[in-house]
Amino acid sequence: MIDFNADLGEGAGVEAELMPLITSASIACGGHAGDAATMRSTLRLAAQHGLRLGAHPSFPDRAHFGRRELDLPSEAIMTSVQEQIAALARAAAPEGLQLTYVKPHGALYNQACRDERVAAAVVAAVVPLGLALMGLPASALERQVLAAGLAFIREGFGDRRYRPDGSLGPRTEADGFIHDPAEAAEQVRWLRQHRGVESICVHGDGPNVVEFTARLRDLLRSDPGMTST
Repeated sequence: MIDFNADLGEGAGVEAELMPLITSASIACGGHAGDAATMRSTLRLAAQHGLRLGAHPSFPDRAHFGRRELDLPSEAIMTSVQEQIAALARAAAPEGLQLTYVKPHGALYNQACRDERVAAAVVAAVVPLGLALMGLPASALERQVLAAGLAFIREGFGDRRYRPDGSLGPRTEADGFIHDPAEAAEQVRWLRQHRGVESICVHGDGPNVVEFTARLRDLLRSDPGMTST
């Protein structure tokens, strides 16, 4: 079955219900949400469910939840991402846990997927760690990751709509979210076939995320065309 990931530790309070339904946890590490206590508790719960653990760094902009695009120097982006990953790694170490991937959050994700400079700064932060990076297929982030010799995880979204160019539509638009699990399942099938996605994201702060994810997972598991990754 395809990997399901969710952005967690962001204060939505659904971790205990959502984690049994997913296979990877992208954990907020201070840039937009999260602190040492939430990182530890989220890591522990994810480990209990055997989830793959990832860091979810953002622009350092808690006031706007990391969803405001910023024009920061490359060095500042690299340093911020490094510091956030290090904070999560420090929380994981006493638990005997290891991070395996990095998935940027919000505006940093969107800018890194379309802007080679921002993508290069994110990748530069991760290269010394040798972790995989997660992002949109055929994006600037994928190109920079592969050029650096790191592993890239092609991500698709089950609960969000796309623009014609393959980027995500704004979540602020009236139809920015997909609410029907059957429609979401059809989108996931298309993304698997035409975009080669390996992991599907459901947002921890999305509407009715637990019920939505449970139904989406059931629909995909019953589809013989959805093979394991």
